[in-house]
Amino acid sequence: MKHVIIIGGGMAAARACINLRSHDFQGEITLISEEQHLPYDRPPLSKASLIAEDEPQPIWLLEPDIVKSLQVDAHLGVAVCKIDRIAKQVILADDSELPYGKLLIATGAKPRSLGPHVLTLRDYRDALELRKRFKLGQKIVIVGGGFIGLELASSASKLGCKVTVIEAQQRILLRGVPERIAKIIHDRHVGAGVELLLSTVIETITANAVKLQDGREIEADTIIAGIGASPEVRLAQEAGLVIDNGIACNEYMQTSDPDIYAAGDCCSFIHTQFDGRRVRLEAWRSAQEQSATAIANMLGETKAHSAVPWFWSDQYELGLQITGFADMGPVTVERHLSEQALILFHLAADGRVLGASGIGPGNSIARDIKLAEMIIAKSLKPSMQALADPSVPLKSFLRG
Repeated sequence: MKHVIIIGGGMAAARACINLRSHDFQGEITLISEEQHLPYDRPPLSKASLIAEDEPQPIWLLEPDIVKSLQVDAHLGVAVCKIDRIAKQVILADDSELPYGKLLIATGAKPRSLGPHVLTLRDYRDALELRKRFKLGQKIVIVGGGFIGLELASSASKLGCKVTVIEAQQRILLRGVPERIAKIIHDRHVGAGVELLLSTVIETITANAVKLQDGREIEADTIIAGIGASPEVRLAQEAGLVIDNGIACNEYMQTSDPDIYAAGDCCSFIHTQFDGRRVRLEAWRSAQEQSATAIANMLGETKAHSAVPWFWSDQYELGLQITGFADMGPVTVERHLSEQALILFHLAADGRVLGASGIGPGNSIARDIKLAEMIIAKSLKPSMQALADPSVPLKSFLRG
């Protein structure tokens, strides 16, 4: 194999370039991204980038000197129009054709839209636009009570905006976050002055208002959609690859074409650590880990992806972290680290820990969530009584 092409401009794409060289790949590496920028870190876009006093600069995942040292040929600001699997080449918008030996698709996910009057957050330019609008006294309406919507609400509230969040479901963070923890976050937003409208259906959206089905009208200077994201699968679909909640990969991050791999938000895969469940993960670290698995297998290893997922969100002073899958465990055990810090362990019927969800000020839960991740990775079955007792160190479960 002489040439690897990577399509994408995020974490998975950046790590693929680094991983190829760290595995002593000597061939050509081409990175193709629609954005004018080299890959940069995206989690700060809904948080620190919005509230920083000075205009923020992207936090680069690949800087120009690193790209040069890795001998990566970066095509920026150009889209891939087609993947020709027969000829094993990609065709760019400028009509150039680039052959590949192996191909990694890391195109990410695209925010779901609510029409021309509604903004979304995906890239650095979007964050700069929102910074202009998050000013003292501005009326900000956010549609969607998921992570992005609530992180934006937290940032806007800190800047003195009048914030309303509209959520169609009966509570915020319905997908993936236990109700016990969602309630803590809900109350913190309300305490900060955010208006949360739950079980609320939108009828129409205009440039300066959201009309609800019950007749109410919410005035807005800015309306933002935070209703999730759809995996970017167009190239893969048009190339005839199997699609299943994203580009369908096996446990090796390999698509239905043995020479094409995928990583990050754009794909789903078989997770061997969780009974072969097919999952799609929209998380920074997961993209990094999937990319490492894909590159290892692309270069001849046989490495099933088994990394335990981990996700975090900062809202106000609260840090939320989740490892594993909270929705897989029918049994829940509460562990109170302090008056303000809580971890929920999610257990299978046989006692295996399948997930852990924690919340507390700052990084107060970070160490325990990391230990929980290790417990999940080892498929351990600690006693429920010991899990609930904060005087029993989680580290003790890992001994022996």
